[in-house]
Amino acid sequence: MGRILAIDYGKKRSGIAVTDELKIIATGLSTVPTLELLNFLKDYLRRERVECMVVGEPKQMDNTPSEASVIIEPFVKKLRNTFPDVRIARMDERFTSLLATRAIRESGVRKKVRQDKALIDTVSATLILQSFMEQEQNKYLK
Repeated sequence: MGRILAIDYGKKRSGIAVTDELKIIATGLSTVPTLELLNFLKDYLRRERVECMVVGEPKQMDNTPSEASVIIEPFVKKLRNTFPDVRIARMDERFTSLLATRAIRESGVRKKVRQDKALIDTVSATLILQSFMEQEQNKYLK
């Protein structure tokens, strides 16, 4: 069994979250500079078995691709070429940054920590992963 890894892809930095090997719990892993993301993933996949990578899919309220899609789609293509044996899935990421900010605020951490954009990216990736896991679980319940 392999893990599921989620990516909240951004221009400057990208949040990463992973599941445990049994795919029960989603946990924030790291935030890495986007320019180093592919190398980070190559290194991680050398050490851990990953069966699926989920990349956040930015959409507007009318369900059309957002402006950020222009930078994310080439990355997804490169990801598929670099890791041909790993399933690459997409997950709607609308509101993840807002929800991440709210979750961090409600956790009671200090204001300085709450303003850490890297933490927001990691929590956003975790929310993307949790949504994907719920979606996959719902497929089996029908």
